[in-house]
Amino acid sequence: MTIQFSTKNFAQADFNNPKQLKASLATLLAQSSDCLVLAYSKADLDTLEAAKSKSGLLLELDRLLGGSVTHANLVGDLDAQHASTCVIRAEKSWAASGVKVKRVLLVSLGDIAAASARSLSSYSKIARAALKQLSGGSIQNALWFIPSFALGHRADFIAEEVRLTIQYAGDQAYRFGVRQPAMKFKAKDKADTFNHLIFAGNDTCVKELKACVPEGAAMVEGMNLAKDLGNLPPNICTPTYLGKAVQGLSKKTGLKVEVLGRKQIEALGMGSFLSVAQGSDTPPQFIVMRHQGGKAGEAPIVLVGKGITFDTGGISLKPGEAMDEMKYDMCGAASVIGTMYATALMKLKKNVIGVIPTCENMPSGNATRPGDIVKSMSGQTIEILNTDAEGRLILCDALTYVERFKPKAVIDVATLTGACIIALGHVHSGVFSDDEGLVHSLTKAGHASLDTVWRLPLDAAYHEQLKSNFADVANIGGRPAGSVTAACFLSRFTEKYKWAHLDIAGTAWKSGATKGATGRPVPLLVNYLLDQK
Repeated sequence: MTIQFSTKNFAQADFNNPKQLKASLATLLAQSSDCLVLAYSKADLDTLEAAKSKSGLLLELDRLLGGSVTHANLVGDLDAQHASTCVIRAEKSWAASGVKVKRVLLVSLGDIAAASARSLSSYSKIARAALKQLSGGSIQNALWFIPSFALGHRADFIAEEVRLTIQYAGDQAYRFGVRQPAMKFKAKDKADTFNHLIFAGNDTCVKELKACVPEGAAMVEGMNLAKDLGNLPPNICTPTYLGKAVQGLSKKTGLKVEVLGRKQIEALGMGSFLSVAQGSDTPPQFIVMRHQGGKAGEAPIVLVGKGITFDTGGISLKPGEAMDEMKYDMCGAASVIGTMYATALMKLKKNVIGVIPTCENMPSGNATRPGDIVKSMSGQTIEILNTDAEGRLILCDALTYVERFKPKAVIDVATLTGACIIALGHVHSGVFSDDEGLVHSLTKAGHASLDTVWRLPLDAAYHEQLKSNFADVANIGGRPAGSVTAACFLSRFTEKYKWAHLDIAGTAWKSGATKGATGRPVPLLVNYLLDQK
C-alpha cells in the first residue's frame, strides 16, 4: 500500500493577517479530517501566556477550541522547544463551535528569529516529529497547513519543504512485507493506518503546491521501487528479473525499454562486463531505459547503475559474515530504475536515459581468475588482480556504451567500495568528478533532499596505483585510497563527456535490526533532474 498525497486550497486563509486569523482558523477547523496539523512559534506561545494579549495563533485557536490549548499548556503538553509536538483531541464542546476535525496536532517551530530555525535541516526535524505523531495509531488522514510551517522560512523554501515532508512520509509508510505479500514477513509488518496526507495552502503558495506535491509523490514511488528491488532475495531478483521488471514499467509509463542479452553484449565487445558474468549460470542483461520528455535532439542526462544482483566476490571470495547483504550490490541499478520511474510519472520535460549492466559475480570453473586480462568495449585492456573489484568492470563498458547518446552529463551510481564506508560512514554518499558545475549541482540537490554527498578527490596522482605491467590498467590499486582509485579507474572511460561517480556503498542500505534498502540516492537524483534547465 502506498500513502496518498493531495492538495487543497483555502484561498483566503492567512495567518500573517491578524484580521483574517480567526476566520482562517475557523475554516480549517471546519474540515472533516482526522487531524489538522499546525505549526506555532515560541512567540505564539508567549502570546498565549500573556494575560494582556488580544490576538495570536494559539490564542485564537484556544478561543475556537473552548480553552483546550490553554489546558494543554497548563498541564505541560505545549512546549516552545524546537520540534516538540502536542496532540489535542476533540471534546464535545468543539462540535457546537462548528469544529469537525477530530484532532489538532501542534508542532513547535521554536524560536524562528534564530537563523538555525530557518534551515531545511531544522525543518526536517519538525517534519519527522509531526509525521511520527500521525503514524501508527488511528489517524488515517491529516490536513497539513503549509503556510503555518512557512512562517519561519523564506517562501522559496516551500517546494523543498513539501517534497522533503512527502519523502519522509513515504519512507515512514514503506513496508516491504505489505508491498511483497508473497514474501514471509513479521506480524508487525502491516500497513500503516495513516494513508493520506493533504497539503493545505492558500493563494500565496497554491502554485508551488500543485507542482511540488506530484513531484514528491512520484519520488516516493521511485524510492519504494528501489527499496523493493533491493530488498528482494537474490534468488528472485536476478538480472533476468530486473529486465522483466523494467519492461513492466514501460507498460505503465511512457518509458522506452530495451533489454540486451548475452549475444548482443558480446557483439558490442563488452569483454570487461562479460568477464564478471562468466562465473554464473544466470545470464547477464544490459538494460536501457529512455524518457523522452525534452525536445527532439536535446542532449540527454544519462544515469548508469551498477547491477550486481549478488556479489560473492568471485574467486576472490568474500568472508561469509553478512554475505547475505551482498544482494544489495544492485542498489545502484535499483536507484536508477526508481529515478527513471519517478521521472516518467512526473512527465519531466527533459530527456533522461537510464543504463544498467546487471549480472551475478559467482565462483565457478568458468569464473574469471585473478591475473586474467580482458579487453573492454573501449579497447583498453584490464588486468584483473581481484575479482571482488567487479563493479568497475561492468560499469566501464556501460560508460563507454553511453558515448553514443552524446550526453549532457553522465552520473554513475554504484555500491562500489567498502573504502567509501570507511571514509564517510553511512551519512554521505561519495561524489567524484572533475566537473565543478556537476559537483555543485549534485551537492545542491543533496542538500535539498537531505540525501547528501561529500566530494572526494580524483587527482591524477592516484592513477599511478592502477599501473599494470601486462595491461593498460589494473582493476585495483591496493588498499590506500580504495574508493579514489576505483573512481580513477572509471574516469579512464569517461573522457568524452561530463561525468560524476556516486559511491553509495555506505548509504544504499542499513544493517542490523533495521536491515533494508534506504532508497537512496533516488531523492538526490530526482532533485538534481528537477533543477536542470
